[in-house]
Amino acid sequence: MRKSPPATVVPGPGEGRRGERGHLGYLLRQASLAWRARMDAALADCAVTPPQFAAMTMIDAYPGLSGADLARLSLLTPATISAVVANLRRAELAAARPHPVHGRILQLALTAKGRRLLARCKRRVYALEAELARGLSQDDERAVRRWLAGVAAGSEVRR
Repeated sequence: MRKSPPATVVPGPGEGRRGERGHLGYLLRQASLAWRARMDAALADCAVTPPQFAAMTMIDAYPGLSGADLARLSLLTPATISAVVANLRRAELAAARPHPVHGRILQLALTAKGRRLLARCKRRVYALEAELARGLSQDDERAVRRWLAGVAAGSEVRR
């Protein structure tokens, strides 16, 4: 009779190689997925997904964006943005008008209803961000923001 091999213990987030000894890229991905789950939960009763929140935030910050611009800014694929924008327009949260020079390009803007919903969602996301930054000094938070922005920009970051 053969003995069963010992069960492999899978570490939880923050433990073993999923913790401080893990690869930075893996830790970034793990943190990103944990953040996404928190945002999903925080925005669920608003009936807004994190991609919709990202799109609405960018449309609000940069009115007149095209779908292609929005895809780049919100870090989503053009196909995903197309579906997100269609849903926002169907819900009357965003509107599109033809570009004054390039008529086939549609420029996006939030409606009043969209701005109200975005404000509600931002309050929830800002509360999550405050929780995320709890325990960080202002200098530490600035360093984390600078480092993350540098990673995203692909540049070397110095302390």
